Amino acid sequence: MGEQFTMEQEEIFSKVMRAGRRTYFFDVRSTKAGDFYLTITESKKFTNDDGSFHYKKHKIYLYKEDFSEFKDTLEEMINYVIDEKGEEVISERHQKDYKPSYEEEQAAEAVSNPSLNGETDTSNFTDIEFDDI
Repeated sequence: MGEQFTMEQEEIFSKVMRAGRRTYFFDVRSTKAGDFYLTITESKKFTNDDGSFHYKKHKIYLYKEDFSEFKDTLEEMINYVIDEKGEEVISERHQKDYKPSYEEEQAAEAVSNPSLNGETDTSNFTDIEFDDI
């Protein structure tokens, strides 16, 4: 009965959120005293060179006495990121399977080669006086 009781204590309420290669598990669990706490687990899939894969997991235990402050701090941090950088995701271009649009390719080429825009890039030149030679 002990093992079954422990399993019932732990399986109170769960929710899964998939996000690309990452999966987040939100689980309400029970302490031995019968109180609830939350675990948040991030599981990220990695592919080995041979095609097999493995997962790396990170877990946070969040207890009721910390809920209010955690929620306030999380909300403050989320609002800061959105206020500073907006909601557009820009990290996609750093993924190995990212394919930029034609406009992004042209903009990147213009930045790396200013002569295409009729500009002369002088950032790599040093002013030298003939008297210095």
